Amino acid sequence: MPALIAPTAALHASWLESRDEWGRGVHQDGAGLREADDVDSPDGFAAWVTRLNEAEKQAPEGWVPCSFRWMVEGDRYLGAIALRHELNDFLLEAGGHIGYGVRPSARGNGLAGWALAAILPEARALGLPRVLVTCNPDNAASARTIERNGGVLEDVRDTELGTVRRYWITL
Repeated sequence: MPALIAPTAALHASWLESRDEWGRGVHQDGAGLREADDVDSPDGFAAWVTRLNEAEKQAPEGWVPCSFRWMVEGDRYLGAIALRHELNDFLLEAGGHIGYGVRPSARGNGLAGWALAAILPEARALGLPRVLVTCNPDNAASARTIERNGGVLEDVRDTELGTVRRYWITL
């Protein structure tokens, strides 16, 4: 049975396996990973995990407060989901309140839909009346995931991330 947990340094090996499935340097939606993050060394990984967990209270400069959660089953890292507590101009245009990514070997089992449904009560607890979730227009699986969780398409627009489908989920 999967669970959503706060990031933990205890899953370093499993996280690295997932990263290698994605490919080094590939963007993982919802992960909060920056190019400068040293995730290969145990100390660097632990520092990154600490930054992710502290982002709920103290966002790094240029970011908004964010709750990062990891999808896990036992000691296997399956993916990440991020709940941004507010929207800045960039997030309103392209990124949204929620971003998620599932490691390639765990896709196709409804995990993203489960995680999205599981994070919505946290958004409600923050007092958000609705959340914006976006996806690439060619990602039909993500569009279905959002729609199954109540997402209503507002528009498809060109942004600095490329073309995105923008959905609102009323809480």
